Amino acid sequence: MSRLESLISAMTLPEKLGQLTMTTGGYAVTGPARVEDPSGAIIAGTIGNLLNVVGTDDVFKMQRLAVEESRLRVPLLIGFDVIHGHRTLFPVPLAETALFDAATWALSAREAAIEASADGVAMTFAPMLDVSRDPRWGRSVEGPGEDPWLAARFAEAKVRGFQGADLAARDALAAVAKHFCAYGPVTAGRDYASVDISERTVHEVHLPAFAAAVAAGVAAVMPAFNDLAGVPMTANAALLRNWLRGHLRFDGVIVSDYNAIGELIHHGVAADLTEAAALALNAGVDIDMMANAYRQGLPSAVDRGLVSVAQIDASVRRVLLLKERLGLFEDPYRRGATSQAAATLAQRRALARAIGGRAIVMLKNGSSVLPLADSIRRLCVMGPLADAPAEMGGPWPGAADADAHVSVLAGLAASLPGVEVLHARGVAIDGESMADVGAAVELCAHADAVVLCLGEAAAMSGEAASRTELGLPGKQRAFAEAVLDRARALAKPVIALLFSGRPLIVPWLVEKADAVLACWFLGSEAGNAIADVVTGRISPSGRTPVTWARTAGQIPLFFGQRPSGRPADPKDRFTSKYLDAPNEPLFPFGHGLTYGNFTLSNLRVAPQQVRESESIEVRVDVTNDGARAAEETVFLFTHDTLASISRELLELKGFGKIALEPRQKGTVTLILPATELRFLGIDLASVFEPGEVEILVGPCADRLQLLKSRVHLLI
Repeated sequence: MSRLESLISAMTLPEKLGQLTMTTGGYAVTGPARVEDPSGAIIAGTIGNLLNVVGTDDVFKMQRLAVEESRLRVPLLIGFDVIHGHRTLFPVPLAETALFDAATWALSAREAAIEASADGVAMTFAPMLDVSRDPRWGRSVEGPGEDPWLAARFAEAKVRGFQGADLAARDALAAVAKHFCAYGPVTAGRDYASVDISERTVHEVHLPAFAAAVAAGVAAVMPAFNDLAGVPMTANAALLRNWLRGHLRFDGVIVSDYNAIGELIHHGVAADLTEAAALALNAGVDIDMMANAYRQGLPSAVDRGLVSVAQIDASVRRVLLLKERLGLFEDPYRRGATSQAAATLAQRRALARAIGGRAIVMLKNGSSVLPLADSIRRLCVMGPLADAPAEMGGPWPGAADADAHVSVLAGLAASLPGVEVLHARGVAIDGESMADVGAAVELCAHADAVVLCLGEAAAMSGEAASRTELGLPGKQRAFAEAVLDRARALAKPVIALLFSGRPLIVPWLVEKADAVLACWFLGSEAGNAIADVVTGRISPSGRTPVTWARTAGQIPLFFGQRPSGRPADPKDRFTSKYLDAPNEPLFPFGHGLTYGNFTLSNLRVAPQQVRESESIEVRVDVTNDGARAAEETVFLFTHDTLASISRELLELKGFGKIALEPRQKGTVTLILPATELRFLGIDLASVFEPGEVEILVGPCADRLQLLKSRVHLLI
């Protein structure tokens, strides 16, 4: 008999349920449940997993209780929210997606895993793979944006990065793909609310990233809080047991979200914890996080015949197998046994700076005001986000020291030693006072240029951070307009830096400011990364992974929409358009400017006729006509013009990058396997249909900027 089977046969029912229970160790509170000391239950064997314990002292203390004082000596599985870094923070996921660079996505996850595992952590509750097309939903900040193909590539990279080549390695973390599934389109963008979308949308938009994560070997999956068409995901056997475990053959651990099993009672599908626990276990959920539903409810569920001991054993087996794969039985102290050298930490900060600079999206650069001219001798850095190091970390700051983050003010001052940097806050992020606005505005007269730092506080994005108004909070707009008006009167350029975990509705700012940068929340090295771009040390290269609306009334707004039978026609009232605003976004998906000036030409697609087993080679020439070296991102879209199902006007199928010196020309080559042109037919089964498909290549999801060709699919 194997070690795991011997353990299972030796366990009492309470000990088995302990292996299916995860509770907090108290380092961070990430949900509404009470925090209690788990020590006694660990010794009793009735808690087998912990979250929110960080640092080798505390981790080893808890682990010793399990492996030295409990009856069966089963090691603990310890997880933590390592979302975009641990002690060193990288850009938030939505910002990092703007790199359109899978290798870098994997690299930052690898570095985060190394750092977190050195703190004793063995599992991260990431990556978050929710496709989000409604920026009112605060958790948009944690995910890869609006496109399912892009989300799948993000999933693969993050799983590889977190888990490494060997899950038993001392620097590997078990990744948890979340939130399965369709959490992004919650009603009205309100967190935890119901979701009711078509089955086609579930399968086309919200499941592909999870399929990619499973194919990449993800260790665990977390169901979402929401219900889907009336069935809470924590109890959704059709998707968890049938699709995830059955169709995808996922044999890893399914761990509930924080208190989600207990919340089945609030959903109205369970009368008590016994019924809630039975529903979750029957759906395939192995670990109950923070509800105590399995420990308290499953014994009576067994007595009532709602679940079987064999089902419990199957879940225990999966949990123990994960602990074995992590090497915890061989050495429960392997994570945390190696300290991080100062040089390693410095290199990690340097990497965070480099990635942060590449994540910045230059939305506008009127009159090429950026990079800052060498003639500038006085720079005014103002606004509520100018000297706000803690806000730079964004939501889910892990175990980072907020005081160690670099503010915009500090970054610019360090990068411009010969420039006098003036500073004024002006207004609070979300306050009503305008008392300091006048003095701040007057600083414009004493500066050669103004950097205006505006946006959300970190806590305004993330979980439980839905917003109905997506403009600047508080009195920031009034302050910004006063600065812009004064600067215009003085002929002083204004560079606006926007901090947020979502696209903000700021068309007035884009119109009035000379330059606008989407700075998201860039992490520990935010200020230095911003300074690198503003001063021209690097050229901005980020591209927005979400469509930016010009008005909240356009939401949800995304590029992958299906054609209308009455496409917009300004000459015909009875077509698909608004009376009071254009259909077009403020910025399309993929928008982002550089310090170069790129043109695309000579699109070549071969072969012109292709079978499913073949691939399509797409080549396009790229020329940098600008005066500075820069990197261009080239997107590959397709459109099936005639099919059994109305197809999206644009479908993302690839992207490539090319770095060019001034007046240099190069070629980007993209390979498109014809299997990528399969789609879900009328019965939601995957089909490959003959006919013409448009191939579109360009800098963003604006059809007017895309070069076009066609291929003919053959059966």
